[in-house]
Amino acid sequence: MKRRHFFQSAALTASLPALQAAEAAPPSLESRSAWVDMLVKVSEPAIANLAAQQLKKNMPVEAQKGQEAKRAAVTHLEALGRTLAGLAPWLSASGLDSAEEARRAKMAALTRKALASAVEPTSADKLDFTAAAQNLVDASFLALGLSRAQKELWDTLDATTRERLITALQSTRKFKPGQNNWLLFSATIEAFLASVSATWLPEPIETAIAAHEAWYQGDGMYGDGPEFHWDYYNSFVIQPMLLAVLDLMKPVDTRWEKHRATIVKRAQRFAAIQERLIAPDGTYPPIGRSITYRCGAFHHLADMALRHQLPAAVTPAQVRGALSAVIQRTLTPTDTFDDQNWLRIGLAGHQPSLGEAYISTGSLYLSTFAFLPLGLPPSDPFWSDASVDRTAKQIWSGKDLHADHAL
Repeated sequence: MKRRHFFQSAALTASLPALQAAEAAPPSLESRSAWVDMLVKVSEPAIANLAAQQLKKNMPVEAQKGQEAKRAAVTHLEALGRTLAGLAPWLSASGLDSAEEARRAKMAALTRKALASAVEPTSADKLDFTAAAQNLVDASFLALGLSRAQKELWDTLDATTRERLITALQSTRKFKPGQNNWLLFSATIEAFLASVSATWLPEPIETAIAAHEAWYQGDGMYGDGPEFHWDYYNSFVIQPMLLAVLDLMKPVDTRWEKHRATIVKRAQRFAAIQERLIAPDGTYPPIGRSITYRCGAFHHLADMALRHQLPAAVTPAQVRGALSAVIQRTLTPTDTFDDQNWLRIGLAGHQPSLGEAYISTGSLYLSTFAFLPLGLPPSDPFWSDASVDRTAKQIWSGKDLHADHAL
C-alpha cells in the first residue's frame, strides 16, 4: 500500500508543473475578432475622447514622479499619433463581414472627427505641435498613420483640416533630430508631405537613409546611431520607417529606390529574428529601453506581415500565432488598464518603475503597432490559414527544424 501511494504521489508531483501551466495559460487570442476587440479596447479611449474634445480633460497623465507637468505638454499628441499609426491599416481594411465593417466604419468616423479636433483653433483639445522636441516623434507617427489609411482618412478630410495638419507637420521642422533613430522622424514627415503634394524637403530623407546605411551593424540590425543598442528600436522605429519612407517617395522621387533591395533583404532577416524571439509561452526578452511599449516591440514583424514580405521560412500563420501570444501576454494581465480603460505603465500589468523619464500615458499607445495585420482582409492567408506553431514553440517541443543562419 505504501509503495502504491508513493508512485501515485510521484506521478501527481511530476504532473503538477503541466497542470499549473495549463491553469495559468490564458485563453487564446488568435482569432481576428479577438484582435479587433483588443484593438478597439486600446484605441477607443484616445480617439473617442479627442473626437469629443475631452482628451485633455479625461486622459490621465501617468509618468515618473516629477515629470507629470513636462509630459502633460506632449502626451496627448503621443496618444493620437501612436494610436493612429497602429489603428490605420484596420481603418482601411476591406472584405469584412457586416459586424466588423460596422465597427470599422464607426471608428473611422470617430478618427476623422478626432483629427479635426486636434487642429481646430477653438478646440478644447487643440494640440501644440511645437511644445517640445517630443512633438517631432509623434508628428511623425501621425504622418505614418495618415499614410497607412490615406484613402480612408486623409482623402476624406475636409480641405481646411488637411491644410491645418500640413501646417502642423511642417511646424516640427524647428526641432533638429539627434544622430540616432530620430532622423527617421523628420524623414517620415517630409516623405508624407511629399506624398500629399505639400511642400517638402529632401535633405532629411537623404540624411536619414545615408546615416542608417552607415550604421548598419550586420545580420539585419542597425545601430541606433553609430553604436549598437540591444533594444527594440529596430522594430519600434528604424526598419518600419525606412520602408515607409521608400514607399512614400517612390511615386514622387525615385532617387532613393536604389536602396530598396538591400533594405528589404535586411528587413526580412530581422523579421525572422523577431519571430524567433517569441518564446513558446508568448514572452520575449525584456531588454532595453521603452519596454513599456509592450507588444509594439513587434512593430516590424507585424509590418512585414502586412506587406506580404515575410521571409520564406516564416509563414503568415506562424506570425499570427506569435503576435497573438505577445498581445495576450502584454495586454491582458491584471491592472494593464485603469477603470476607464486607459493603459497604465508596464509590460505585464502595472509596473511603473519600468517607465523611463520620457514615458507617460500617451507613450503607451505604441502598443497598437502590433495590430497592423488587421489591415489584411479576412480571406488573406494571415487570417485564413490553419494555425502553425511559432519557431521557438516547434523547437522546444522537439521538432527537428533547419538551423538558423546569419544574413
